[in-house]
Amino acid sequence: MRKTIAVLVYFFLVVGILSGFGQAKRDTKYVLVIHGGAGTILKKNMNDSLEQAYKDVLTKSLQEGYRVISSGGKSVDAVCAAICIMEDSPLFNAGKGAVFNHNGKNELDASIMDGSTLRAGAVAGVHTIKNPITAAKAVMEKSEHVMLVGKGAEAFAVSQGVTAVDPSYFWTKSRWEALQELLERDKGSTALDHDQRQSYAPKLNVREEKFGTVGCVALDQDGGLAAGTSTGGMTNKKYGRVGDSPIIGAGTYANTQAAISCTGWGEFYIRTAAAYDVVAQMTYGQVATAIAAQRVIDKIDALGGDGGMIVLDKNGQMAMPFNTAGMYRGTVTEDGVIEVRIYKD
Repeated sequence: MRKTIAVLVYFFLVVGILSGFGQAKRDTKYVLVIHGGAGTILKKNMNDSLEQAYKDVLTKSLQEGYRVISSGGKSVDAVCAAICIMEDSPLFNAGKGAVFNHNGKNELDASIMDGSTLRAGAVAGVHTIKNPITAAKAVMEKSEHVMLVGKGAEAFAVSQGVTAVDPSYFWTKSRWEALQELLERDKGSTALDHDQRQSYAPKLNVREEKFGTVGCVALDQDGGLAAGTSTGGMTNKKYGRVGDSPIIGAGTYANTQAAISCTGWGEFYIRTAAAYDVVAQMTYGQVATAIAAQRVIDKIDALGGDGGMIVLDKNGQMAMPFNTAGMYRGTVTEDGVIEVRIYKD
């Protein structure tokens, strides 16, 4: 009897403590969440100066997005501003730091969505747009379409005043060397890309082939939500491959309930309609934000995919689940408190 009572006391004590922690977290209202990609990100492979460089860019991105939100700006503008900072850094697989495809070119994708109106814009397979997220925003705001690709997307973006650059702008030594290693490794391969996880996993010791995709979700002072994602895709991608990042409902989604941006092995996010799945669970099943997000990551993991996502709901509650060793990520509260993390801690 005493043992049973002791167990019950311990149980209710633990529940009370966890409830207290949960309440403290619920009292914190987040207005901006970002990610810089998920992958094999281990502290043992990161020197102090490189780690600080990542933290500095993530912090600057949060500051820029928060500047828009705190001044009364719209969530879509905050998303665009935050992502541009990461696109301008060679550290991330987006914009300046984009990886190379099989033909030695940088091929960029991006999307953005306004949760208040369900308007969305995306570009895919562009080579000359300095900040692809600005091109996606132009498609959303200044065209009747949702997605434009290739040269057509570039022509439209330039016609709307989006900054174009010579493709050489995107060349970085580390990304070029990564491509050369993979080309050497994959000599004689006839696979379209990576057919199965078991053929992919043993090769990770060469270099991580996919991480660094950047994204942002924001909540403005009017309660408007928005999400955006930008990427260079997968190193050595072939045949015009497009991942989840520019696909609304897969890599990016926002409505009045929540905003989501994903990162990881895109094929699995497309197959599961990952970003929309989170919102669907929240809307139709009344599932809590963090639980819905984790369920989707678990589903992707069970299928053999990897990566993560960031979620921000209408109440300012957020989730950042991932199934990799790390994910570059950061948050800012309505009071301007910034937190940046890299590893799985």
